[in-house]
Amino acid sequence: MSKKYLIVGLGNVGSDYINTRHNIGFKILNDFAKHYNIEFESRKLGSLAIYKFKGRTFFLLKPNTFINLSGRAVKYWIDKENIPLENLLIVADDLNLPFGTIRLRTKGSDGGHNGLKDIQEKLNTIKYNRLRFGISDKFLKGRQVDYVLGQWTDEEFLKIQNQLEKIRNVLLSFVMSGVNLTMNQYNGI
Repeated sequence: MSKKYLIVGLGNVGSDYINTRHNIGFKILNDFAKHYNIEFESRKLGSLAIYKFKGRTFFLLKPNTFINLSGRAVKYWIDKENIPLENLLIVADDLNLPFGTIRLRTKGSDGGHNGLKDIQEKLNTIKYNRLRFGISDKFLKGRQVDYVLGQWTDEEFLKIQNQLEKIRNVLLSFVMSGVNLTMNQYNGI
């Protein structure tokens, strides 16, 4: 059994995107790295931070390919580090979930998320773990792009801060206890 895990937070690189809804994957990984006092370094196709805990190695990746082309970075690091697909976790925003809801799944459709669609194409499967963070769908028809690339409201920002600790625990549980136990314990919180 491999002791290596690749956790990928989806987001867009650049200061314009830092506090946008689409960048929740980056925000979650930044929070994890800050909490465990690890640094991201610029590496091929993204920023990488490595955390070792109880014999397991977490590779935290923030692709620099922009969300819609995330699959290339994911495929590169899985192959480079020889990480089994079941040890991959993608962290992304989800318009189909109520704001702040987190849901862990082992497979599924891309749900209209272009980053997940690209990962699916590059990995040639829909069977990979994904942690979805609900950003809700409170936007006017035809305004989806503006919404996902829009900044969090102050109220949303505060709620996210409250969820970050729980999500850190989800990431730790995924690696230490496995996906099924983690789904049972954390889905819907």
